[in-house]
Amino acid sequence: MGPHPSLFDECRVVGASGELDLSTAPGFTRDLEDVRRGTGRLFLIVDLSGLTFMDGSALDPLCAAWDDCRSRRGWTRVVYARPCIGLVFRAGAVVERFPRYASARDAWRGRPADDPDRWNATANRSA
Repeated sequence: MGPHPSLFDECRVVGASGELDLSTAPGFTRDLEDVRRGTGRLFLIVDLSGLTFMDGSALDPLCAAWDDCRSRRGWTRVVYARPCIGLVFRAGAVVERFPRYASARDAWRGRPADDPDRWNATANRSA
């Protein structure tokens, strides 16, 4: 099997909206834990595109999800658009672990938003 799940059932999506900070992180942590219950290969998309603010309190639960999915031969990918979220990943030194995906569909396909090859492929097709 390649890097893409063959069954949608293997992929779970968790979303968050509004503010993700010290007061809302426990609920986010529960959501990430609940979706990872069970055994077997797991692919997880975390959609943070609805966030208006995020602080570092989200990093531990995200890293725990990443570790769990990786140990189960899967992955965790994060969708976000706001630069402030990318700054939190950069400050936490996890930007390589969590590259930005523009949509859940791109995350599913493994196409990071900031991947220069993605734009080169598009340019080559139009040339």
